[in-house]
Amino acid sequence: MRTDLLTETVDGLDEALAAVDAFDGALAAGLLRPQPAQAAGLLELADAVAGTPLAAKVTEAADKAAAGAADENHFVALAAARTALLGSVHDALGARVEEATGRPRGTHTQADSPREPGEQVNVLLAARSWLSDLARCGWQGMDHDVVSGAAPVVSALLPEPGLRRLAALLDGFAAELAASCPGASLKSVPERRWADLWARAMLLTVPGAADAPETGTVTGRLLPLGADVQEHPTAVQAQIHAVLEPADGSGARLVRASVSAPKPDTVVGAGLWQLLRPHMSLLEALSEGRSMELTDMPVTAEGDLLWSDDHARKGEPADAFATARVALPTAAEAPTAPLDRHPSRLAVPVFVEGYAAQAAEDELTFTIAGPELHVDADRIPAASPLTPQAVAKSGACIGLLRWDAGRFRLQPLAVESTVRKKTVALHAGAWAGGTTDKVGAKGEKTATDAVKVLRERAGRLLRK
Repeated sequence: MRTDLLTETVDGLDEALAAVDAFDGALAAGLLRPQPAQAAGLLELADAVAGTPLAAKVTEAADKAAAGAADENHFVALAAARTALLGSVHDALGARVEEATGRPRGTHTQADSPREPGEQVNVLLAARSWLSDLARCGWQGMDHDVVSGAAPVVSALLPEPGLRRLAALLDGFAAELAASCPGASLKSVPERRWADLWARAMLLTVPGAADAPETGTVTGRLLPLGADVQEHPTAVQAQIHAVLEPADGSGARLVRASVSAPKPDTVVGAGLWQLLRPHMSLLEALSEGRSMELTDMPVTAEGDLLWSDDHARKGEPADAFATARVALPTAAEAPTAPLDRHPSRLAVPVFVEGYAAQAAEDELTFTIAGPELHVDADRIPAASPLTPQAVAKSGACIGLLRWDAGRFRLQPLAVESTVRKKTVALHAGAWAGGTTDKVGAKGEKTATDAVKVLRERAGRLLRK
């Protein structure tokens, strides 16, 4: 991998992000009675999409919003412009990664005709109305009365399976805002994050935007590379990145398989795997270093396997580092759905070796033929034997290349190092299928005890 390309400036990136930041600043203060600085931020967003199919609608929307007269359709146009700008940043960074790795990225195809509004249009309009009220008051002007308006909307969305994606987003967004109310008392505002959530939710109110992605099926051999674990106080998710070798002889491709589960806040560390393990046989194969044989497994155009154990069986041993050295360099990357084009969504599997690791002032870097590649050690899960210290002593690494805080960073999934003239590998998903490791086994036992107590308490409550 050519790490020197990852440190070079990307043309137009700073300008696009500056326009996004200008709009986010205007949104933070509220668009009910915009001040001159807010009006300038809105016009900067419109100027950034000049010459595109969005230009006329966004210019009109920016003018109306600057005058404090924007309606719900104008807010949709502004959200679309902001999303398009971040999508262009995603594409530019993706092109740079493609050049650095030498692997082509797929292109997404979309239906020519938009979906006709159905019976769900009224509840979508209700969601759009609440988001518009939120934009008018802004983060600094929000209060509990405004934020609580999301509750009836979420209740109306949840019964519709096709709208639960929007419902979950609005529910979590409203809860986060409620915890920060009143906005006038906030010392700092996460402008980019809240604007991201607002814009995404606004676009999901467009009929058809929240539809489930088109799916097909695949048959072949799945070679796991590693696991990305994401933990929340009430939920946990593991996303397995892998190379798929189709049985029809077509080229290898990168795919993902995800599993998530609700969790009590007392279950942490290695205990997380107990919650995930029953839902996916792939976790056991990952920890054992085995491949999986897939038969007609559902998969989306974006490379997400809709995992079902009925379509999979355990295969032969498959070392992740052998896969990274042999199969990964020629595996085609899946395309990204239009609405998901955002720089934070970049997570590209890569393999690096022969580097010099350096740790200084809580900053870990790999030096490869000159340029430094920053390592995101904070993303290493506690539910694994992989540690920042092990990464610092390694000589080869499988990781996810991400873009964060204005630069590319590598999230380690597995590392190889030499200990007493023997090659030792440590994986973030090593405990996924169970472990005899002393630390991992202790975490499993603690989680088992916690879950047992919670189940007993829940049983008593139900009996009452």
